[in-house]
Amino acid sequence: MAMTGTDAYRAVGGLPDGVARAVTAARRAGFPYSCRPEQGRLLQVLAGGARLRIGESGTGYGVGLAWLAAGAAPGVELVSVERDPARAAAAAALFADDPRVRVLAADWTELHAHGPYDLLVLDGGGQGKGGGAADPERLLAPGGVLVVDDFTPADGWPPLFDGQPDEARLHWLRHPALRTVDLPLAADLSSIVAVRRHGG
Repeated sequence: MAMTGTDAYRAVGGLPDGVARAVTAARRAGFPYSCRPEQGRLLQVLAGGARLRIGESGTGYGVGLAWLAAGAAPGVELVSVERDPARAAAAAALFADDPRVRVLAADWTELHAHGPYDLLVLDGGGQGKGGGAADPERLLAPGGVLVVDDFTPADGWPPLFDGQPDEARLHWLRHPALRTVDLPLAADLSSIVAVRRHGG
């Protein structure tokens, strides 16, 4: 989720059809918080490595989910949860013709019932930003990939947020079950990308 994510698509062409439809739906609803194109392209690439199942928290109007669906192989299941019922219904309607995709009106903890995941994108709960952090050992298959977005690139150690150590980012960077990188995507945007260790 980015504060001006939906607006970031105004000058972007060549979008996958599903992404373009989701951006249009978000724009019509006045929803500004879609994932940015830089993040979406990362999700599309990572989705190509999933074997069985992809999970996402925070569907919104389905922009990030559309990027994931654009990259996922035909047999890969996608499960996305959105706690706002109206947004969940709108996103589900966008994917009604894609049997791989399920959008559930629920908070992020519902993901536990459908895992484990080869790729898990935390954008609407579970990130550890002012709330609980998801347990990657419970939600990820061994070797599975976790993505947490909407950080600002760090220029020192420890990474800071509002002048204080960024505890949410540090949680993932230091997690013993993960191999983690903080990946800059733009001058003002970075994502945590982590792989669950085998046996961890």
